[in-house]
Amino acid sequence: MAVAKQSTKKLKWALDFSHKNKQEKNVDIASPPGYNPSVALNHGTELMRELDSNHLIIKKSWDLALGPLKQVPMNLFIMYMAGNSISIFPIMMVGMLIMRPVKALFVLQQTFKVIEGTHAFGQKFVFFLGQLVNIALALYKCQSMGLLPTHASDWLAFVEPQTRVEYSGGGIIYV
Repeated sequence: MAVAKQSTKKLKWALDFSHKNKQEKNVDIASPPGYNPSVALNHGTELMRELDSNHLIIKKSWDLALGPLKQVPMNLFIMYMAGNSISIFPIMMVGMLIMRPVKALFVLQQTFKVIEGTHAFGQKFVFFLGQLVNIALALYKCQSMGLLPTHASDWLAFVEPQTRVEYSGGGIIYV
């Protein structure tokens, strides 16, 4: 009952945009100042071209292909923050830095299964190259931590270990 009374009662701040009589409905309303219909039509065709499904598929597939290269700065920061000590945290970071790109390379065909067209080979190549860059960063981190066997003495017991030319500590050189 209260709802019916409220709807029939006209509020003083309500505006009624309906026309008073039926004949005025067919009259065209003048365009607002500054409105140019030709500009609106051109903008609409550009928008439709942007929303073309082929264009969107190519754009998304290039985003997918460039993903590993976009991860390189983040991986460099993680490598810097992990440090060069041999402890659990840097070892886990290096393990993740190696395993993620290797796993991504094994599922390369599944990743790009839905992508087709003239850009497909280039996108796969860029994705592959980005994963190789991430693997190279992980191997550099392993080498800087001393985890990679770079000398024969690292895997052969009868070869003498490499002798250090100099040692440094506390700013004083020991020869």
